[in-house]
Amino acid sequence: MKLVGITGSIGCGKTTLANIAKKLGYAVYDIDAWVRKIYSNKDFLSELEKSFPKSVCNGCADKRFLRNLVFNDKKKLEALEKLIYPFLNKKIRSLLIKNSRRRYIAFLDAALLFEKGWDKYCNTIILADVDYDIQKQRVMKRDNVSAEDFERINNIQLKNENKKVLSDIVVDTDKPLNLLKVEMIAIIKGLE
Repeated sequence: MKLVGITGSIGCGKTTLANIAKKLGYAVYDIDAWVRKIYSNKDFLSELEKSFPKSVCNGCADKRFLRNLVFNDKKKLEALEKLIYPFLNKKIRSLLIKNSRRRYIAFLDAALLFEKGWDKYCNTIILADVDYDIQKQRVMKRDNVSAEDFERINNIQLKNENKKVLSDIVVDTDKPLNLLKVEMIAIIKGLE
């Protein structure tokens, strides 16, 4: 299997590129979906409640509470990551082992691809990029967050300027969906 990483800072269009690949019939492994699955696991919720009292309400994680807690305290963010990332690392390694002899292209949709070292598993890395002001407006509108919240979230991620140097392909996502699709088709054709 040839694993292609799709990454980009929050609001840069990473998920849009991944969705195009999915609609073209390629397997897309979505780290965010895996994290959502973790948050519905009863054992995880029990550990979460132990580490972060008041973070679980009626059997569900209070993600807004957690976000406010961890984005204001680096040590708490690290503690939360210690609960989540071992599962994700295991899942990626398992995926690679299971598909090691298969000959096809698959995509790993991961915002923190470089930050968590998952780039080492990828044959090629595509970076979704967009102008900072557009990125900020997208996130504020999509997630209904303030400019300050956007800055807190964005500041824990490696800046796209740094990611550009580490990526093989950079896609400017400030264009209509049909043009992004044409661009992704050409990119994938070049990877086959």
